Amino acid sequence: MFVVLIRSLILYILVIFAVRLMGKRQLGELQPSELVITILISNIATLPIEDVNIPVIVGVTPILALVCFEVLMSGLTLKFPKFRRLVSGSPKIIIHNGIVDQKVMNELRFSVDDLVSAMRGKDVFDISKVQFAIVETNGSFSVMKKREDDMPKLSDIGIYVQNSDPPQLIVADGKMITPAIDFLGSSTEAVRKVLSGIGVKLEQVMIMTADSGGKCYIARKSGGSPYIIEGAKL
Repeated sequence: MFVVLIRSLILYILVIFAVRLMGKRQLGELQPSELVITILISNIATLPIEDVNIPVIVGVTPILALVCFEVLMSGLTLKFPKFRRLVSGSPKIIIHNGIVDQKVMNELRFSVDDLVSAMRGKDVFDISKVQFAIVETNGSFSVMKKREDDMPKLSDIGIYVQNSDPPQLIVADGKMITPAIDFLGSSTEAVRKVLSGIGVKLEQVMIMTADSGGKCYIARKSGGSPYIIEGAKL
């Protein structure tokens, strides 16, 4: 049993390393070659775990070989666009100006139900309001609405605002997150000063966020209404 545990741990660490090396993608965003490699790695990793008579190296070697092959393939697809289209295919325009391209649907083996379901996933329920709909190489669905049916931007109605970064989580469960504080150009002393100004200790804070404008949101572990501070000196 101990041997199985050790073998499982080794292969677990190796598979994590392999997935991290191939890049950060969700399962639904994998290209065909990446999906194949992922499936092969998962199947190979189970063999030495299920059969203790199989040496661990028999599982490790092909996993490392497949990862190296995938990294090589990724480099080739980046350098040679034609090779990338051969391996991953190319995006297909399935709707143009509210008109469904039935030829593309047949190529992709998209049923009407598939199309309608994909549109609903993009909060679109009327095909006539679609200017462009594209099926990406990883199978995801992208939609561009017609201008008259799309949500207006602030600039479209004459409102101009200054761009700003989203609030950063600077305290979580009573502990400061130094990289986020550095990103804001602040310091741990400044954070403590803001907290002391409202009579809250660091260890009492469940969540604290702040943006570059000095707006802070502070929620205590004990519950109750959160503190919202405008223009804090961070």
